[in-house]
Amino acid sequence: MIEDMQLAGYSARTQENYVRAVRQLLEHVGCTPVRLTEEQLREYFLYLANERKVSRSTSTIALCAAKFFFERTLKRDWPVLELIRPRPQKKLPVVLSQEEVRRILDEVHTPVYRACLKTIYSCGLRLREGIGLQICDIDSARMLLHIHGKGGKDRYVPLPERTLELLREFWKTHRSKPWVFPTTAHGLKSLKSGGAIHPPTATSLQQAFKRALERTGISKHAHIHSLRHSYATHLLEIGVNLRIIQENLGHGSARTTQIYTHLTPEVRAAVMDPLNALMKDL
Repeated sequence: MIEDMQLAGYSARTQENYVRAVRQLLEHVGCTPVRLTEEQLREYFLYLANERKVSRSTSTIALCAAKFFFERTLKRDWPVLELIRPRPQKKLPVVLSQEEVRRILDEVHTPVYRACLKTIYSCGLRLREGIGLQICDIDSARMLLHIHGKGGKDRYVPLPERTLELLREFWKTHRSKPWVFPTTAHGLKSLKSGGAIHPPTATSLQQAFKRALERTGISKHAHIHSLRHSYATHLLEIGVNLRIIQENLGHGSARTTQIYTHLTPEVRAAVMDPLNALMKDL
């Protein structure tokens, strides 16, 4: 299965997720792939939906992994896989105000995490796009970042002057290559001691963001991806064209980006003024 995914050009992260999902399936039913029945497969997905009540993304990964394993690798055509559909979800993203973003980032005290999170917000990056930045991805002459995006889709995003200044200031503290945000098992101070250098882990950055959020007292259920949502919304609020925002975010469809139009002050004002007038004598 791993070899088939490699030949199909799947990313290392997708390969890891798919293998884990198939392993969990087989551990749950307690048998080998050869002895697995279609009824057991059906019962497993009912278990995910009704008992574990997994999220849509988890259900989608489980389904796609099973389809790849049984149809592409084992060449078994199972009609039940065509009947399974993850439950639809329509959730609006959590968006932070500009002031809330500033307050949260001010509470991130570890320099490498603070620099990384500020870059993620100011360039509208996904978490893994941010932690994986390399020195060669910074084009200071054209004020652009070269982003190696999701699904192997590269793009360039505008690099604000202040962000470039922050990156240069942070570079002076470590002068290490190739990563923009290098770290070691013992922190930045051990970079010169010859230890293995790598980008921050997604988990460590998420924990740093969570701690900073808690210190601010902001009650929103925000996470690192909320910085990307906030970036898009803030650009819309200052009049940046939706098509440009779509390109900056790396969205393949404008429909994905249009969700942010529901969150701007203009949209809220359009309903609030009539609503206030309607309810003033309540």
